[in-house]
Amino acid sequence: MAKIEVKFGDWIQQGFDLYKNNIATLILATLIAYVLSFATLMILAGPMLAGLALITLRFLDKTEPKPEIGDLFKGFEVFAQSFLFVMVWLVVSIIGFVILNLVPCIGQIVGMFFVYALHTALMFSIFLIVEKKMDFWMASMESFNMVKQNFWPFLGLWIVASLIGSIGAIACGIGAVVTLPIYTCILAVAYRDVFSQPVSDTTTIYPEPPSASEPPQNIG
Repeated sequence: MAKIEVKFGDWIQQGFDLYKNNIATLILATLIAYVLSFATLMILAGPMLAGLALITLRFLDKTEPKPEIGDLFKGFEVFAQSFLFVMVWLVVSIIGFVILNLVPCIGQIVGMFFVYALHTALMFSIFLIVEKKMDFWMASMESFNMVKQNFWPFLGLWIVASLIGSIGAIACGIGAVVTLPIYTCILAVAYRDVFSQPVSDTTTIYPEPPSASEPPQNIG
């Protein structure tokens, strides 16, 4: 697999432009997602994240009709996989950080790096789940395989996007609904450039299993 170019400045600028051009819908959708995620103790965090990813991609692709707030709930179409994605990797992040934090002297630094590296490796996963209809594990591995080709620049991109997205959290957390969409927009721009397939052309990439009446195909 060829090394992927990380268009750092271009992706950030395009992400900001995408945000500015669709700011009202993105902020309101993020607010709803934010409230429902925490009100349900993160049970709905996965489908809400998937819905935001879908809305952002459709704005990016300029699909018609334009995305609306109600499209946020289309994330429920991938409820199981988005739920597993959030919960499984959240648990892995917490356990990994706690264990690595036990290392003398440098434990906290190593633990933070682990979390940052994990999130970087998974940065495209939710887009693959909602667009390609991948299961959470395959989406995670596909994201990892792309990111690892040029890991350090991708890590830098993720850190900058995360810092921008978390600025609003300073205002008692509520300001995050204003800045978090910028994070999503930057990652959406990067995802579209890396994977290069419009949302309107997507299909399920994994074939249905053969019926009982059909003989299994010889894969070898």
